[in-house]
Amino acid sequence: MDKMDKMINAKAKLLEKFKNAAPKALGGKDRLPPGQHLTEQFPVLDLGIHPRFDPQTWRFVVDGDVENPMDLSWDEFQRLPKATQVSDFHCVTTWSKYDVTWGGVKFSAIVERVKPLGRATHLIQTCNDGYTTNLPLSELKGSDVLLAYELEGNPLPIEHGGPMRMLVPHLYAWKSSKFLTRLTFQDHDTPGFWEIRGYHNVGNPWDEERYG
Repeated sequence: MDKMDKMINAKAKLLEKFKNAAPKALGGKDRLPPGQHLTEQFPVLDLGIHPRFDPQTWRFVVDGDVENPMDLSWDEFQRLPKATQVSDFHCVTTWSKYDVTWGGVKFSAIVERVKPLGRATHLIQTCNDGYTTNLPLSELKGSDVLLAYELEGNPLPIEHGGPMRMLVPHLYAWKSSKFLTRLTFQDHDTPGFWEIRGYHNVGNPWDEERYG
């Protein structure tokens, strides 16, 4: 069995495992959010900057209101426990893609390691292209929130945010930032790149939270 066959078989098993996960997780809501249309493609939308990835100099930092800050190299980050999942992906520009296979580190594993302080209420994502976005920690409790470095069994390509991006499947994808290099826990909100330009502060697709 070659590598492609193995990847197809692995994805088939994951699809079987997760095929009913989205509707149940959404409390019976339709799988496709209102105002969205399905695509088989995976469009690329970003700020037009694709930062060069150097595994020798790349760092991932978790700081702010935490007991145990992190500062990891690429090799150290990849040694964290890995998870694989299948998730739907919803872009605010009205397209959705079903059953995308991701691999990476669960956000819950990061939380367990850094131990946010009781006063922490928000998480700020900072990226290598200057992009930022914000979320209340209450939106990040799901087991499918992932720091993804693989897409469909391969290293995450730069056009999709490689080497690593945030993945928050139940929100519009601008909350799943590309080229992620820092997570900051803090006791107040700091609106990010799109939020200060009028986008909604949370971005729930089923409530069509496109703009604030």
